[in-house]
Amino acid sequence: MQFTNGTVQEFILLGFEVGQFQRLLLLTFFTLLYMLTVAENITIIMLVHLDTHLSRLPMYVLLSNFSWLEICYVSTTVPRMLLDLALSNKMVSFSSCFLQFYIFCSLGSTECFFLSSMALDRYLAICHPLRYPQIMSPNFCYILVTVCWVLGFLAYIVPVTLISQMSYCGPNIIDHFLCDPGPILALACPPLPKAPLISQIVMDIVVILGNILFSVLSYGSVIVTLIKNSSKGNRAKSFSTISFHLLVVTLFYGPLAGMYVQPEGKTDSNITKTVTLFYTALTPFLNPMIYCLRNDQVKEALFRLWRRKAVFLKSKIGSVKKRKGTGNI
Repeated sequence: MQFTNGTVQEFILLGFEVGQFQRLLLLTFFTLLYMLTVAENITIIMLVHLDTHLSRLPMYVLLSNFSWLEICYVSTTVPRMLLDLALSNKMVSFSSCFLQFYIFCSLGSTECFFLSSMALDRYLAICHPLRYPQIMSPNFCYILVTVCWVLGFLAYIVPVTLISQMSYCGPNIIDHFLCDPGPILALACPPLPKAPLISQIVMDIVVILGNILFSVLSYGSVIVTLIKNSSKGNRAKSFSTISFHLLVVTLFYGPLAGMYVQPEGKTDSNITKTVTLFYTALTPFLNPMIYCLRNDQVKEALFRLWRRKAVFLKSKIGSVKKRKGTGNI
């Protein structure tokens, strides 16, 4: 254990306490899951940017940025976890640990803001359809995306800075697979200063509970509008779309709220790791499928892209055959 001025300078990420065979299974499973997650989200980004119809729709501009966010989010935690599963050395420096802590919290808060932005988009599209094109203009949409990223990365600067300046007396073992605020605070020297804890709690309340409340009010208004004003056919189709949005919101906020609204909760470490795995590794894998599985516009865009690719390949093959025929003559 290394100390400087009485403070731990290196941490050990304990990770998963399993046997060699289970470790190999976890390594294989999460490697495949990570690769599929990145591939899914890259596909959505490329599809939105290559298809002129989708690239003009605000919802898909938000969705493509959300997909990029998911790639960053899963890449902040899973590669390090895979490295620890593959190697016996689980040491992480103090600065690297807090860098992961900051990026992880910032991307999580950015996701909260993006989920609220998509809830706002659906609220305006369904509750105010006549004003929707004017309000959700391309400029406003890009401003909204920028605000989500900026607010997400500004939110936790103060809490992470204050927590990093606390003294850590040891032991230096973090009973987790990532540098999470709860296990880190458990290693701090008592008595704990109030300012870092208060700043962390305040930001959790503002970011998590604030965005949950906004999403609930937005989708609640959408559901009330659909019940009152839609015909049966349109209502069923709209409810189908909104249900997938609500599923994504529930998958993210459900475990997250339980983990971070009460940072001092004495949760079993194995339960904590399982819940954290769910929203850091599994949710980014499920989100692209949930948003696009029954989405007719995405299916049509995939068909248009496939047809364009097929025409391009056909013309390419035709030109090659023509050149060969000319060469033979």
